[in-house]
Amino acid sequence: MENRLLAPGFVDKYAIVFIVPTCTKDTPTCYYWSDNTIRSRSVGGEVLTGMVDVPALPARLVADWERDIRVQLSLEPGDVEELPLARARARWPDYRLFVQAMSGWISSMGLPRVLAASDVALMVCRGARYHHDGVQYGGSAFCNLFLSEDKGLDLHFPSTGRRIALHRGTAVVFDTGQPHAVIPRRASGFDAADFPSDLDCTVAFLTWEVSIEQTSVAETLQISFDTDPSGARLLADGQVWLRGAPANVCPTSGQWCSPN
Repeated sequence: MENRLLAPGFVDKYAIVFIVPTCTKDTPTCYYWSDNTIRSRSVGGEVLTGMVDVPALPARLVADWERDIRVQLSLEPGDVEELPLARARARWPDYRLFVQAMSGWISSMGLPRVLAASDVALMVCRGARYHHDGVQYGGSAFCNLFLSEDKGLDLHFPSTGRRIALHRGTAVVFDTGQPHAVIPRRASGFDAADFPSDLDCTVAFLTWEVSIEQTSVAETLQISFDTDPSGARLLADGQVWLRGAPANVCPTSGQWCSPN
């Protein structure tokens, strides 16, 4: 039997319905745009991490970010927001050294030249709730270089149990469909109370969107493609599905929520 949901788009005698993917596996499936087509893939469980030797950030650049965080962004616990990279580079004479160091590290991990054609953004978070980014960024892996000094926080991947201490120079590459969060080192989940307003717990990082379809990236992160081609043809946008329904992540524990 084909699964059916009430929605515009497919005319039946008594109702307007459309056919949805029938994938019922216990592992998530990511559906993403590849050129002009929705394509399916697995969610890679491998995470690359290492340390990159980069200098401390200029004091006036950090002060500028702190002002933006306080006045413009008003970060609440768990928020992840973008900082203006173009303006930051004017006060960041060593920016190119950070990019070169990251490029050298990722090449040493078997992923040469992947940053050259990738978009980069400057981000900041006050911790981060558990989430995945496979809906909006399903065609990418994230390559992050953390810039802040150690604030006692970890990047946590609950599906694998992997915890990565965040220091200046921490480098990470992971599948955007993999649930993750930024939580205190001794915490077992995300709790907004762990990020009081009088505690310095904001973390800045550079992030590159690396194409998941580059062979070296897919092989390294252990991603398989076209895992549900018939289901992919029935969708009109990027999604992550688990056991026959769009997948959600519990923001406090990071576990996949049971589909409704």
